Amino acid sequence: MSSSSKARQRILSLLDENSFVEIGALVTARATDFDMKPNKTPSDGVITGYGVIDGSLVYVFSQDAEVLGGSVGEMHAKKIANIYQMAMRTGAPVIGLLDSAGMRLQEGPDTLEAFASLYAKQAQASGLIPTVAAVFGKCGGGLALMPAMADFAFMSDDAKLFVNAPNALAGNKEDKNDTSGAACKAAGGSVDGTGSEDEILAQIRELISFLPSNNEDEAFVDCIDDINRDSLAIAGGFKDGAVAAADLADDGIFVETRKCFAREMVTGFIRLNGQTVGIVANRSEEYDENGEKCASYDTVLTTDGCNKAARFVRFCDAYEIPIVTLTNVTGFAATEAEEASVAAAAAGLTYAFADASVAKINVITGQAIGSAYTVMNAKATGADLTFALPTARIGIMDSKLAAKIIADGKSADEIEQTARDYDALQNGIESAAARGYVDQIVAPEDLRRQLIGAVEVLYSKREDRPFKKHGSV
Repeated sequence: MSSSSKARQRILSLLDENSFVEIGALVTARATDFDMKPNKTPSDGVITGYGVIDGSLVYVFSQDAEVLGGSVGEMHAKKIANIYQMAMRTGAPVIGLLDSAGMRLQEGPDTLEAFASLYAKQAQASGLIPTVAAVFGKCGGGLALMPAMADFAFMSDDAKLFVNAPNALAGNKEDKNDTSGAACKAAGGSVDGTGSEDEILAQIRELISFLPSNNEDEAFVDCIDDINRDSLAIAGGFKDGAVAAADLADDGIFVETRKCFAREMVTGFIRLNGQTVGIVANRSEEYDENGEKCASYDTVLTTDGCNKAARFVRFCDAYEIPIVTLTNVTGFAATEAEEASVAAAAAGLTYAFADASVAKINVITGQAIGSAYTVMNAKATGADLTFALPTARIGIMDSKLAAKIIADGKSADEIEQTARDYDALQNGIESAAARGYVDQIVAPEDLRRQLIGAVEVLYSKREDRPFKKHGSV
């Protein structure tokens, strides 16, 4: 199969059968410098148009590596910009399938203008319509900003994504460390998912089905799952936020975002009685597809975890997607590297939660200790409803550490008794509920039905806030 047919085949495989309508098929490059021939650049290296996914309108462009390497020039960029413009006018997502050699050198400054125009369109679309990018071939240099500016990004296993190629990095060689490869980019948080081309297209279709078409639309489908079924995994005790999310979700479906990045922080989408809901959850243990524990994490907030969650919260708020947090955190990561940046990242996450006007529900599933808890959508930070499991703990400090300070100089037995008293009086969830910091203590098996009810109650939530252009945190 030629590269040319691949570009079109990717679109046809992504969209519902027989739904693709091409736009700009006759466009060719205008530049003639360096022996460029306009009649040899069919579609100017990018196929653009619209179609549907599960019946919902989407706009799509697919770069054609067979035509000048899929390089971006004046007309190439204008075709993509036109797709963004149409999508914004009609309120539908844009999906970009990237496979390009980068800038078209023969067009000089026209190419720079072309790149800048695409960045501008992506900025205009942000928060208005969902945008998705998938890298299937090369995506280098300035073009690497396009998947970074998209709301969600994917990458096939054999694709290359880079600002600077691996061999251009001082002291590095591609065979030593392929910094452009899918595994590296997923671990670094640049992409949400990786896999074969077919797997990536399937992941995009599933993601699109969870998202609203625009910032004024609703993400809702009919639910056939039992809204009253017990949350068995949560009732059995859990420490993996992804497992908990799937347990709560309609039909057990959890679409995880940035899944290979900052794995101690889980983000993604579920449905509750048909309504799309964003999940932000702490994770202290990770389980593989066979249910076997494959990793353990400290119950702390990290720089990467906070940044990952903050971006996700901002997306949900922009598209009126309710947010549910599953909180189990005892502090901040304590290393030299983390100390340099964790405060700024935690401030960003705190601001994202506090600034979000969408419905916000916090569930304390384990420990909620110290200022790290306040970062995770605490009631005072802005959570509309706060639930807690009966075994949860909320307080300023771990009871054993507090006892060593309070009972300093006393016997071991007295310190131990002080720890028990402190845990009951200060860290007990009943104490927090008595002070109004927890709205309801929920039996773990009842959590799904309680969350469904809470999302429905908050459906009509409105907030009046002082006018400002935007925050600066």
